[in-house]
Order: sequence, then C-alpha cells, then structure tokens
Amino acid sequence: MTVLVNERRRVAGLPPLRIDERLRQSSRAHSEDMAARDFFSHEDPAGVSPADRMSAAGYPAPAAENIARGQPGPAAAMRAWMNSPGHRRNILRVGVTTIGVGVHFGPGGPWWTQNFGYEP
Repeated sequence: MTVLVNERRRVAGLPPLRIDERLRQSSRAHSEDMAARDFFSHEDPAGVSPADRMSAAGYPAPAAENIARGQPGPAAAMRAWMNSPGHRRNILRVGVTTIGVGVHFGPGGPWWTQNFGYEP
C-alpha cells in the first residue's frame, strides 16, 4: 500500500513517505477495532480521534487518517481513496513525511486504515 501511495505522490511531484512503526501500529489497531466493534468511522464509539490514537501510539505529530471498508485489495482501496477528494488530499498533502498502514481481514471487511504524520 505504501508503494502505491508513494507512486501517486511521485507523479504529483511530492516526496515519498517513510513508514513509521508507531503509525502502522495505530492504523492496525484502528482497523481491528472497527471490525471487532462493528463500526466504520474515524472516531471510535468512545470518541477517540485519529490524532488521539496516533499520539497514544507514541507519534508526536499526527496529520491525517484515511479509512476504507470492503475493498478486496490495496489497489482497490487506493482507487477508492484517490476518487474521494478528502482522502486524495491526505495522500497528496504537502508536509506529510510518514505513513502507517493497517488492514484487518474478516467477514464484512476488509477494513483499511492509513495514518499520516508530519515530521516530529
């Protein structure tokens, strides 16, 4: 998935994003949580936001989050995000330097999450 993001950024003249394990951890946990608690939202049922989750994972400069559900693979999820103005804006955001991607496969999914960060 990160390869696909970086290819889109390259075409747009933007620098590639580096994978950050803290953002990967946050993304994975959010995908798993959405599946386990049967919700699909950036904010979880308790009101925890993407920035809250990224900070709790130890990332000091959260930027944005993309989520998707039901796309069978990375290319399909990327197509959906690139066809959505807000998600596309996150992928092509100037100043973002890091990314973490998480996916959870299961009935009703898969659930995809991308977390983006600024340079800490």
